[in-house]
Amino acid sequence: MSEKPARGLFRALAFIALFLFSTVSVSNAQSSSGTDPDATAWIQIESLPSQALALARAESYARTLDRVNAFDLGNGWFGVMLGPYPPDQAVTLINQLVSEGRVPGDSYLTAAGSIRERIYPAPGAAPAQPDPTAPVAEADPTPTPEPPQETRSEALRGERLLTQEERFDLQRALRAEGVYAAGIDGAFGRGTRSAMRAWQQSRGYEDTGILTTRQRDELMRAYNAPLTSVGMDRLVDRAAGIALSMPRGAVSFSHHEAPFSHYDGTGEVPGARVVLISQKGDRSSLYGLYDILQTLEAVPQDGPRERERDSFTIEGRNGQIVSHTEVTLHDGEVKGFMLIWPTGDEARRARILADMQGSFERLPGTLDPAAGAERTQKVNLVSGLEIRRPRLSRSGIYVDDRGAVVTTAEAVQSCGHITIDERFSASVAAMDDTLGLAVLRPDEALAPMAIARFADTPPRLRADIAVSGYSFEGLLGAPSMTFGTVADAQGPDGSADVLRLSMTTRDGDAGGPVIDDTGTVIGALMPKPENRRLPENVTLAIRGTAMGGLLEQAGVTPQRAGFTSEPLSADALARQATGMTALVGCWD
Repeated sequence: MSEKPARGLFRALAFIALFLFSTVSVSNAQSSSGTDPDATAWIQIESLPSQALALARAESYARTLDRVNAFDLGNGWFGVMLGPYPPDQAVTLINQLVSEGRVPGDSYLTAAGSIRERIYPAPGAAPAQPDPTAPVAEADPTPTPEPPQETRSEALRGERLLTQEERFDLQRALRAEGVYAAGIDGAFGRGTRSAMRAWQQSRGYEDTGILTTRQRDELMRAYNAPLTSVGMDRLVDRAAGIALSMPRGAVSFSHHEAPFSHYDGTGEVPGARVVLISQKGDRSSLYGLYDILQTLEAVPQDGPRERERDSFTIEGRNGQIVSHTEVTLHDGEVKGFMLIWPTGDEARRARILADMQGSFERLPGTLDPAAGAERTQKVNLVSGLEIRRPRLSRSGIYVDDRGAVVTTAEAVQSCGHITIDERFSASVAAMDDTLGLAVLRPDEALAPMAIARFADTPPRLRADIAVSGYSFEGLLGAPSMTFGTVADAQGPDGSADVLRLSMTTRDGDAGGPVIDDTGTVIGALMPKPENRRLPENVTLAIRGTAMGGLLEQAGVTPQRAGFTSEPLSADALARQATGMTALVGCWD
């Protein structure tokens, strides 16, 4: 008799015995299913020590299997089950599912006598419908038997049967216990034996320096506890053409949105996420992806990053998350993954990352470029991932040919990082708190499309003027023009350094150039005052003639417009104004 039929016969006989010699209560299970009252058999596929983990596993199975339930088994354990079914149908089904590798090999039939309360699906919820495109977890077909007690000779014989990788893992586990400091070479020499002896002493075992099978299992269980705690399990995402180990208790499949396969947090580990990356492409696609990923909220700016000819890695860290991304190009396919994990859980994150790296497997095919096209598109998202945005964005004026920018002091206060046009880092070269202005110097020289030419004479009252600014703080991708007139040559408090303008502006416009019809800068727009409310059409600006001292302090010689009376065309005015307007970002 072959092994599989023998196992199927054993399951059938065991289930018949269960019904002959056990009295069970199945009313709770039946009432939760609403199925045929003769359907009294259940297939228990997993037992888990965490309700959150049981819910995550049930949701995972429900994407590919029918009648998935999860129950409280009591004593802190929770079971994932399929059913109920008539007994003969259950016997046939369990053999089929095990042979196909869709459920673990140690799944068994039960009459659910230990069931207390169903936790999945939630009472009243519709059963989940299997998704044929969803990834599936691959079950380990063979349960680990309980090892027997061993003599010293038997322990040595068992040790010789270890694979090279298993020997490496034992040394890694001993290192994690703090008893081994030498290299990971798989050779059980004097250092490794001494470490084994120290570990045995710490556990109250006879210090032979040779670990028995039980002791090795105990050591490895402790070493693998970080993986066990998050339900590390092999997952196959056939739509993305990727298989790897994944923390299934911490994340679960959300959706495909090319080129990403999203696995959002279950809540078990706050902030945890995994993103698989899969697309057809070449080296230019790889390099473009490298640049795009670094604009995302999920990839903090601080941290090492490295781009090779056909691969790249990016690690980003901030006060909330640590993000690791690695991607490779092979045979016209760009594939990889991103692990996002909360800060402060470094030891467990490192183990999870190493397991994901070691198990990553490229399968045939890539994610359909149209995957997720039906989802609502938003300007602040890239395929479902949020674009990193500064805490505050304001406008500025290019004032020299190396990219120096004058902007509002408000735009650069208490910033962890300052950028010009979102890509170029900058620092404060000078600041005048009285004027409320600052001059920025980019870390690398820039070449602005236009440079401000400042007026030598005050503007005429009721003269037509315009403001160029990033009204919507960069979301539109380019500055906008707002038109108005000069209402007064002094501020409401009589200040000669301030112009009062008749126009309506937005917060993002603050710091932008105020120009006349010749394209000459007559001032810089001020932010709305915090301590008083001006009428909607009243805006203030710092005169260009008041900025001379601040610019000289920053080492900038302002360009003067001289005398001209020739107004520019509307197109020429817009080119001049927007060309001298910078986007200033203040980042945490």
